[in-house]
Amino acid sequence: MNYITPFDDYPIHQAIEPITIPGPTDRNFYDRYFFNGMDPENEYIFEIGIALYPNRHVMDAHFSISYKGKQYSFHASQRLDQNRVPINIGPMRLTINEPMNELTFSLKDPDNKLNCNLKFSANSVAHQEPRSLLMEGTRTIMNTIRFTQLGKWTGEISTEAGTLNPQAIYGIRDRSWGVRPVGEPEGGAPGMLNQEPGVYWCWAPVHFDGFCTQFGTFEDRDGNTTQISGHKLPLYEDISSAPSEIEVETIHSLHHSVKWQKGSRWATGANISGMLKNKEKFDLELETIGPIFFCKGIGYQHDEWKHGIWRGESETGYEVWDLSAIDPGDYTFFHTHQIAKATLGSEKGIGMLENLVVGRHDPSGFEDFFDGAK
Repeated sequence: MNYITPFDDYPIHQAIEPITIPGPTDRNFYDRYFFNGMDPENEYIFEIGIALYPNRHVMDAHFSISYKGKQYSFHASQRLDQNRVPINIGPMRLTINEPMNELTFSLKDPDNKLNCNLKFSANSVAHQEPRSLLMEGTRTIMNTIRFTQLGKWTGEISTEAGTLNPQAIYGIRDRSWGVRPVGEPEGGAPGMLNQEPGVYWCWAPVHFDGFCTQFGTFEDRDGNTTQISGHKLPLYEDISSAPSEIEVETIHSLHHSVKWQKGSRWATGANISGMLKNKEKFDLELETIGPIFFCKGIGYQHDEWKHGIWRGESETGYEVWDLSAIDPGDYTFFHTHQIAKATLGSEKGIGMLENLVVGRHDPSGFEDFFDGAK
């Protein structure tokens, strides 16, 4: 089989293979796109997830939107296509019109229940976050690189609840690749990660007028930080007006706390504090608004549409959840994204608050694997 593609004409090879063949042979190598769109005025939030798993011969995609009390989700999975651009997975397509600047996404549902045609236009540079590394004994089970970029969405979305026409609404995307647990469980001896498994993750990118802030952290069960970063970056009307040298300001001495809805692991807000240069205090307050978005809609903790599993040569699916009927004790709905009103001194902004907590986490008051906030 010929694995040569047009990308091989560029001097960008990192392994002694064609570009489409990953350097790592780990079956869990992945290459992923995530997008988020938020409209606080019209009270909806949508997300897109697309990933390729070359060593599993699988690619999958998801589009999901929370709107008018329900969350509508479309899923697709198929055998890996070596023709990498545009990325076509079932009736979904991602086109990279101009790298790091403009991308378009479309979904043409054959049953006409959920459709969209959307354009993402960047207004921040792509900013690299810290590497995520996790070991299980002598084996590396997570080793990933990720960048985050803010922008605006324009286009059309049609749902069973009506049609939406986003006009430069808030957008966030990340792009990650590397190795992490995906797909069907491996055979052999049980894993040795720890005797009390769990995860705590909080992420909060925020749009302000002329700048953005980015924060993310992993913690262990006792609240010790295992990874943390915070940065302040400029925003532009469009990325073509950005200078060649961008000042990225690091936020030091970071601390955060999340406010939890009683009986659940869903957030109502958060505080993120730290120190900027010249000892200027950083004190960011977040308050969640609008509908909650469950990341299960883009494959996370999904039994049927989990990332990277083999579902056949080409499969699609569609589902709708009543947001008022979700069981807060169902761990598959613990992973959430929410629109957040942001206050930073005199500055007001709109951002996203992501939370995932499974297992004990002492600072949050979670004592068991699945208990809710007291």
